[in-house]
Amino acid sequence: MIYKIYGPPGTGKTYRLISRARAYARVGTPLHKIGYFAFTKKAAGEAKKRMPAEDKKLLYFQTLHSFAFNILKLKEEDVMQPYHYESFGKKLNVKVKYYDRYNKEESHFLTCDNPYFQLIHRAINRCVDIREEFDRGEHNSKEVDWNMLKHISDNYVVYKQKKKLIDFNDMIEMLLKEDTKIPEFDVVFIDEAQDLSPLQWKLYDKLKEKSKDIYLAGDDDQAIFAWAGADVNRFINEPAKEKVLHKSRRISKAIQEQSQMCIENIMGNRKIKKYYPRNFDGNCEEIANLDQIDLSVGKWLILTRTVSKLLKIEEQLKKKNLYFESNRGKSVRVRAYKAIKNYELLQKDIKLEEKDLKDIKEYTGTEELDLKKDWYQAFQNVEQEDKDYLLNLIEAGENLDEPARIWTSTIHAIKGGEQDNVVLSLDLGDKILKAIKKSQDKEDEEHRVWYVGVTRAKNNLYKLKAKIERRGYKLWVKYGISSMGGVIIKNIKFNRASLLLRMSCYIQKDVL
Repeated sequence: MIYKIYGPPGTGKTYRLISRARAYARVGTPLHKIGYFAFTKKAAGEAKKRMPAEDKKLLYFQTLHSFAFNILKLKEEDVMQPYHYESFGKKLNVKVKYYDRYNKEESHFLTCDNPYFQLIHRAINRCVDIREEFDRGEHNSKEVDWNMLKHISDNYVVYKQKKKLIDFNDMIEMLLKEDTKIPEFDVVFIDEAQDLSPLQWKLYDKLKEKSKDIYLAGDDDQAIFAWAGADVNRFINEPAKEKVLHKSRRISKAIQEQSQMCIENIMGNRKIKKYYPRNFDGNCEEIANLDQIDLSVGKWLILTRTVSKLLKIEEQLKKKNLYFESNRGKSVRVRAYKAIKNYELLQKDIKLEEKDLKDIKEYTGTEELDLKKDWYQAFQNVEQEDKDYLLNLIEAGENLDEPARIWTSTIHAIKGGEQDNVVLSLDLGDKILKAIKKSQDKEDEEHRVWYVGVTRAKNNLYKLKAKIERRGYKLWVKYGISSMGGVIIKNIKFNRASLLLRMSCYIQKDVL
């Protein structure tokens, strides 16, 4: 039997999956007959912790890639690493042009996150020929040349064969070819199923053949990885006994209203569903800059659509002497801060280990330490900007050993996260605007991205306006029915024919 759980933001779809897994374990289902597959290692690990069993007995609580890796008995040295891609580029003597996070043209040897490899891996994920993927036009034509792409793609296969290496997509393909190795399960759980690629759906089909029960959990409205090859339509269309979770334990009334303004703009395939906020009004307001909010108290999540915008905001936070973290780590130089603390211990005649002394001497630039100087004077080999930032944070009483109150991230990187207060930068960027113009699918995915961004907020959402209005995402009210029975139009971006059609559909739905 196949069950499908739709879980809008904060409704507890993961909790529901784990509860079902625990129930199967309670009635005697052998733990090695339970497969639980999450989108990330972290999510799989958290699911393990919530099971009434030892880690080592939960053999199949992992990602699909980890599942393939372990079933095939692969080793770390078998897998392509970032340095392999660079080595391959140099061996091929290929330098390619692309635009960096500041939209400046650069030229480098190939890397794993290069536009060429992004396209190659997306083609494999979508189970299509490289030429077909290229012809989709979902890339910057200035960055990807067809002849170069074909050259790189063909030689990449040869390189892996010679080096006896595989990449993450190869793992799935190898397991599909050796499907007899896939174990039989009593029950399989797949979380965030809306983000599975066609290649991963093929593995799901094999699991379906060998499993008694399957539970798929996800939310098509939060499907934001189409750029990597994810196929949300397969999730929506997969025949199953469906359940929609309607009550959010996270979202306030104000945030829920804002989220609907995003998601109701989707024109393509979508599961129509309604979720209800928790009994809390919350707050949602528009701001022109970060000076309009007090970031010195409370917990914050600052989200952007692009990396370039994120880096600019992080620069602002540093100038404000605010301590923050991101997926890249803490905003302070951790090693330098540790050296500062050790230097102050040394001033108190506390003995240090040799490696700690070595770090201090590296930052002072001297073998003989003058402990009469404070660290600010002594640490000559720390950039002045970094030194001033550290000093200001320390004097402000920030505990830099603790997690920061402020977390910064792109919307894609934070998926699944949440916070009391969220600042959402509405900048789109020219690349994104160009991509949206190419297809309705791109526009629909963009609405989903912003839906995810909005719904990370539990209590308060602050919408940071784009500096250039045309590059800003519009959180708007499309239409509604007034108390007088008339139609209210506000901030409409659709053409007249499209608008009339959608108004008609809206009114009919409301009446029926």
